[in-house]
Amino acid sequence: MMIFGPMLVALIPGIIIWTLTWWLSKKGVSPLIKMLPGTIAVISALILLYISIVYIRGFEGVGYGFLSFFLILVACVSFMISKGVRATDESI
Repeated sequence: MMIFGPMLVALIPGIIIWTLTWWLSKKGVSPLIKMLPGTIAVISALILLYISIVYIRGFEGVGYGFLSFFLILVACVSFMISKGVRATDESI
């Protein structure tokens, strides 16, 4: 439960971030704007990680650390969506 709780909590903003990134890539805006949701997710994850290490500590801090880890994973997927990487690309 210590891992699945933060993972499920990270899915809520993750779905919003993925949808926003997909929508921006379909609109054809500049790459900087397409990468903005993922960048904001990475910044918020790093802030959560700092708070979990410095201020909270203990078991609850580990929960926040897991949440920041899953948010960084969400941001990586968002960056892949913004670049247009497909799972069936032969260039991978």
